[in-house]
Amino acid sequence: MSDLDDRKAGTRVFKKTSPNGKVTTYLGKRDFLDRGTFVDPIDGMVLIDEEYIKQGRKVIVQLNAAFRYGREDLDVLGLTFRKDLIKQSFQVYPQDSALERPLTRLQERLKKKLGDNAFPFWFEIPPHSASSVTLQPAQGDTGKPCGVDYELRTIVTGEGACVERPRKYSTVKLAIRKLTYSPAVEGPQPMVDVTKEFLMSPGLLHLEASLDKEMYYHGEKIAVNVHIQNNSNRTVKKIKVSVVQTAEICIFTTAAYSCDVDKIESSEGFPVGPGGTLSKIYYLCPLLAKNKEKRGLALNGQLKHEDTNLASSTTLSATGCTKDVLGILVSYRVKIRLLIANALSGEITAELPFTLTHPKPFEEDSPPMEPKRRVRNY
Repeated sequence: MSDLDDRKAGTRVFKKTSPNGKVTTYLGKRDFLDRGTFVDPIDGMVLIDEEYIKQGRKVIVQLNAAFRYGREDLDVLGLTFRKDLIKQSFQVYPQDSALERPLTRLQERLKKKLGDNAFPFWFEIPPHSASSVTLQPAQGDTGKPCGVDYELRTIVTGEGACVERPRKYSTVKLAIRKLTYSPAVEGPQPMVDVTKEFLMSPGLLHLEASLDKEMYYHGEKIAVNVHIQNNSNRTVKKIKVSVVQTAEICIFTTAAYSCDVDKIESSEGFPVGPGGTLSKIYYLCPLLAKNKEKRGLALNGQLKHEDTNLASSTTLSATGCTKDVLGILVSYRVKIRLLIANALSGEITAELPFTLTHPKPFEEDSPPMEPKRRVRNY
């Protein structure tokens, strides 16, 4: 490809500069996918002002992943409501020859554009590590939301500045996300068969339910097949079908929070009296747009000025990693409830677990969702 064609094609780049304008960090993307056996490598460049080069300042890039379980404004008296999950450092300048490797395509093009004062860095996120998940804050909450967040931080040391307490005016902070998608190998079709026997009453109430498949993508409709066979002398007056998200908070002790993210309550075809049957398909579609007001809902990590969606199902690996390393475990299930006319008879309940995830991404230089305001073409 010629230089002219290269300029026409362009490479989308994220750019952020420190408050004093002396240090600038460049990234080709901010979403990094866990592909099961490895995570997309992080590669970028740091442009350092000539003044810092002459002064011999040391420039370091840090990759930090942490689980924040309290608001930032509560961090007082040296206490922080966060647990560090990943902490890696890479010395950008002066360059360490032992850490040098071939430049990626993005780094080569940035080096050509930015000149000799641009220096590369690389990071590798461990596979099966925590994904970027945040808990939806309530209206009026300020600061970073609780959850797992990833951040690249470029800092300058020397002349009073140190790694532990770098000066804000020469520091660059850039939020990134680690996302997961499940491979296209689906599990068995979810099916459940429940029978209820009533005290002092002959006959049985039988419920069969199934999903059309085990894995769904965000925004895809879920078809719930329901068959009711009433051989009892009770009457089923209506049905409730819902999609339930469960988030296990794995910090110190495990706590689980469940929330309906979509639901249907229907009386069509009811009541189903003694000897009656009903076969029907109910459609549900769990979306964040339907749940904007629900505090504590688990969402995919959110970058500033960018939309997000419900958190994807957590894929537990067979490597034996502990739950506290994953931060927040997210799972989904369809819950079916048949309400009996006689209140003393209670109800019959069935549950169908499934996977909610992203489709396999296209192999391209940039993710589909990007904040336009910080994009530059090179």
